[in-house]
Amino acid sequence: METEALNWTAILVGTIASFLAGWAIFSPFMFGKTWAIGSRISPEPPEQMPWMAMGLQVIGLFLLALVIGMTAQIEALTTAIVAILAAAGMVMAQDAFSQKSNAAILIDGGYVVISGAIMILCQGIF
Repeated sequence: METEALNWTAILVGTIASFLAGWAIFSPFMFGKTWAIGSRISPEPPEQMPWMAMGLQVIGLFLLALVIGMTAQIEALTTAIVAILAAAGMVMAQDAFSQKSNAAILIDGGYVVISGAIMILCQGIF
């Protein structure tokens, strides 16, 4: 597969837009407090920014956007959707093993699905 043919604009915009969507979803204005309590962590903002977690999130989002970009190259939308659902399922299973609440599990899995949908939309727009 040739990386020159990838839509790098869509991949980068999808990564950034998905990160910002996560910022909104996990904010106190949306599901942040419910998620934090369900994850058994303090709903109060941390004293320091969780730079490592944020960096890993950006890397993971970029890799998912790259997979979506690769599937867009060969017009394999079904493969992209299955990959997104597989990632969501794995995140939710890990959450269940960590004994998070059902709400936190659904928020985490939902974020993966929303991120994937954003990335697919970016491939269609850009």
